[in-house]
Amino acid sequence: MATEVKLPRLGQGMESGTIVKWLKSVGEPVEKGEPLYELDTDKVTQEVEAEASGVLLKIAISAGEVEVGKTIGFIGAEGESVAAEEAPAKAEQPTEAPAREAEPAPAVEAQPSNGSTNGRIKASPLARRIARERGVDLAQITGTGPDGRIVAEDIERAQAQPPTSTSNSLLQAQAPPGEVESRPLSNVRKTIARRLTQAWTVPAFQLTVNVDMTRANELVTKQRELNPDVRITITDVLTKVCAQALMRHRDMNVQYNDDALLVFPSANIGIAVAAPQGLVVPVVAGAERLTIAQIAGVRGDLVGRARDGKLRTDDLEGGTFTISNLGMYDVDQFVAVLNPPQASILAVGSTRDQVVPRDGDLHILPLMTMTLTCDHRAVDGATGAEFLRTIKAFLEDPGLAL
Repeated sequence: MATEVKLPRLGQGMESGTIVKWLKSVGEPVEKGEPLYELDTDKVTQEVEAEASGVLLKIAISAGEVEVGKTIGFIGAEGESVAAEEAPAKAEQPTEAPAREAEPAPAVEAQPSNGSTNGRIKASPLARRIARERGVDLAQITGTGPDGRIVAEDIERAQAQPPTSTSNSLLQAQAPPGEVESRPLSNVRKTIARRLTQAWTVPAFQLTVNVDMTRANELVTKQRELNPDVRITITDVLTKVCAQALMRHRDMNVQYNDDALLVFPSANIGIAVAAPQGLVVPVVAGAERLTIAQIAGVRGDLVGRARDGKLRTDDLEGGTFTISNLGMYDVDQFVAVLNPPQASILAVGSTRDQVVPRDGDLHILPLMTMTLTCDHRAVDGATGAEFLRTIKAFLEDPGLAL
């Protein structure tokens, strides 16, 4: 009996995904645990492994958006045939469809382009969620999915269209060729846009401090000498001291939702990474329990896989705090946008030698600017200030954190 390949639920809240391509062809042998196809979710594009061994007998859905749990292929013994009733395309056809087509109907009751039946509009779960978030009327959207079903891309396409298509066509005709490039948005980029729009509506406040990085820089140098096989950076030290500070200030280690604040027992630190597919935030879980060298190893692996497009969904989940470091880009100071449902994010700039008066003398010190952004619904100003002061103290005297 052939084994059905069903679209898995790869993360909490996942309702559908987009098959990018199959990594095996029909007739090829497949081993359990071997990459079978690439799936684009609203968080990441990743390879999905086969859950059974055998031969890929049939690809039911070669590409496109698919609901979780839907059969997309079959794996079985070589030469085995897939029963007709197993084919999802046959199962989806309504048994009464021929009778309905034969019935005369007034022109005003003809099947609408958006695929509604019996007053209910056919749309994927992801499309319904996007429409709900953006206040889009699904009745005004033309579906391009199977049987006129509305998919997420239909909503994105409809919102991208200008009010007057005729004038737009004229403008396109007048534009010099080769000057405008249209790049379709990936699921990851669409998710970034939705999440940042959501974050922009959050009542937030910012706190900024300058930190003397003399001892932190010395610590990085010593850690590199002790661990020559690991590339240790200031981000790894920041991850460690922020994790320790979160354990001292548990009210900062939270996620916000409408009903409660979720207070986490461990510091799961997200590291903002500029990957080819867009900004992603893989998570170093339980950072307070790791050494700086261990954090560097985990961080290096996550960043490498992020830039290669090899992150898994679980690499991105469970974060309680995020660090965004643009110091390597010579940015002195900036304000980072919150990463909901997390309640805070730390923006880190470059370290610069500056003249600082101290004890009646002038000193040249390596100063770094940090800006903490907090969700005011979850964190009060004094709580954020105490937390930021602890991070500053840990960086200026790392022994306090270690």
